Amino acid sequence: METLFREGKAFSVFPYRVVYMPLKEPGKYPVQVGFSAATRKFPHAVDRNRIKRLGREAWRLQKQELYDHLRTQSRNLAVFLIYTDKKIADFSTLQDKISVILKKLQTST
Repeated sequence: METLFREGKAFSVFPYRVVYMPLKEPGKYPVQVGFSAATRKFPHAVDRNRIKRLGREAWRLQKQELYDHLRTQSRNLAVFLIYTDKKIADFSTLQDKISVILKKLQTST
């Protein structure tokens, strides 16, 4: 993970900051993804967990197109999404933003 933050590329799609990096070794899955919400902005664990859970679900529902694209190119990615907003967004907003993120990742690989 340290390598991802040190050597990876980054872009922002509010409310997420996305850090990604191509992986050299092939894995079982085309994408390794992680989600984060800052303790400073969300002091209660229940809020951080909800943000991460909503993000993971939005990712799960829309990931297939990116996965298919990476499989055809025999490539793998490590992706980390950091939630940067100060309030919890609703699920439909997060779905829209994750969709934009997935399209950006697909065009950048």
